[in-house]
Amino acid sequence: MPKPVIITCAVTGSIHTPSMSPHLPVTAAEIAEAAIEAAEAGAAIVHLHARDPKDGRPLQHPDAFLPFLRVIKQRSDCVVNITTGGAATMTIEERLEPASRFKPEVASLNMGSMNFGLYPMLGRFKDLKYEWEREYLEGSRDRVFKNTFADIEMILTKCAENGTRFEVECYDIGHLYTLAHFADRGVIKPPFFVQSVFGILGGIGGHPEDVMMMKRTADRLFGEDYHWSVLGAGRNQLPIAAQAAALGGNVRVGLEDSLWAGPGKLATSSAEQVRKVRQIIEGLGLSIATPEDARATLELKGADAVAF
Repeated sequence: MPKPVIITCAVTGSIHTPSMSPHLPVTAAEIAEAAIEAAEAGAAIVHLHARDPKDGRPLQHPDAFLPFLRVIKQRSDCVVNITTGGAATMTIEERLEPASRFKPEVASLNMGSMNFGLYPMLGRFKDLKYEWEREYLEGSRDRVFKNTFADIEMILTKCAENGTRFEVECYDIGHLYTLAHFADRGVIKPPFFVQSVFGILGGIGGHPEDVMMMKRTADRLFGEDYHWSVLGAGRNQLPIAAQAAALGGNVRVGLEDSLWAGPGKLATSSAEQVRKVRQIIEGLGLSIATPEDARATLELKGADAVAF
């Protein structure tokens, strides 16, 4: 029988700004509620960023994470995944601090430096409420998200000391080879949870052939030592999720990755996207992974071993 499909839900992120959707969670209470609703809808893993409750800008101070981490743990048994990506405007030390302090079961890890172009969104969203939003988006024309080999090794080493495993985010083919490099050196241990990211300007596109190329390369490099998942940005979200699920993969949805529930229709919550992708998965005759299924598949340490 096919393994249950792991749904990861990323509820807020650092890509979209508050003026783009009234449904984007900003406060700790909103982020906690969004994560719990997503878990109740079928997400086994919730992927978390923090924001300034006053204007919605990305924050990475641990004190911004703690209020929603505690609520989620109290009310849900979902697997908590804390970002080490933060935002491209942050230092590596800032980005690593929450995962280092709270020792989650899973942390995300971008497997390389890259151009991360958000500025095309200014063509669609012209009425921005906060001054920082326009500066943040326009600044991505000349901004590199930095994760050097030294940065990646530091994150892998520090988080591994805490028993944290990784959602390894691969935005292009070269990122898979970087993962293979660290795997060959024994810096990261299998099973690898490889999140292939499609449709971000600066990374690989969202064509079905791009999806197949990423999967074929990962299959060749990692064989039985990895679990494949996909993240389609924007309008790519559900088509790529459907393709991956049909190929035996796992999926990620959420308002971090896409604000939409259909053409021109804003999603009212990340949970709405979870329900949509769950319908696709179950329509294929597949089952949804529970948090305990995800823990067993990814060999996680368990919720009792985190520091929040």
